[in-house]
Amino acid sequence: MIQILGKAASINVRKVLWACDELGLRYTREDWGAGFRPTSDPAFLALNPNAMVPVLRDGDFVLWESNTILRYLANRHGAHAPALYPAEPQARAHVDQWMDWQASDLNTAWRPAFMGLVRRHADFLDAAGIAASLAAWARYMQVLEGRLERTAAYVGGAAFTLADIPIGLSVTRWYRTLEVAGAAGAAAPALPAVRDYFTRLRARPGFRAHADNGEP
Repeated sequence: MIQILGKAASINVRKVLWACDELGLRYTREDWGAGFRPTSDPAFLALNPNAMVPVLRDGDFVLWESNTILRYLANRHGAHAPALYPAEPQARAHVDQWMDWQASDLNTAWRPAFMGLVRRHADFLDAAGIAASLAAWARYMQVLEGRLERTAAYVGGAAFTLADIPIGLSVTRWYRTLEVAGAAGAAAPALPAVRDYFTRLRARPGFRAHADNGEP
């Protein structure tokens, strides 16, 4: 039985939960992180010295870093769902490219705006910092818009892949943040291909359970 350590409100934990659903995997989950058992606990640090969620336990095997966990799950348990992480090198490279882009460029851009406007975190309430974050986030969302205009479907191409899990969660946070920013009069670019993509994702049970579930 797969065990996932981390609170369900974490976007990185949600990646893993959604991937498990796409792969039809049974799992258990323990709440760790802010508001629950602290990740500074020695028992947790023995599993992940970075004190970050999620952590995956698959029998005696322990793994951290959410995108790495997604790849591991698809490699180990995804024989019946080969499109999720394609074996062909160039198709797989596109999946990896967009997963890495989400973890670096996109994630870095949206964090101050989301944390300040939606989470109202004390460290992210600077108006200039939020405005700069929204502008950077919008630029990266336009990159995503261009990609989705070309594929007319999903980030990796015609089929849903692992890349759509982290990016789909980020798109959810984009729309949630715009709800708050729009109330404050902030303008947002029109992204029709992203909107169509979001509609496609909402048809997936894993997305409804772990992304479109009311959690900010």
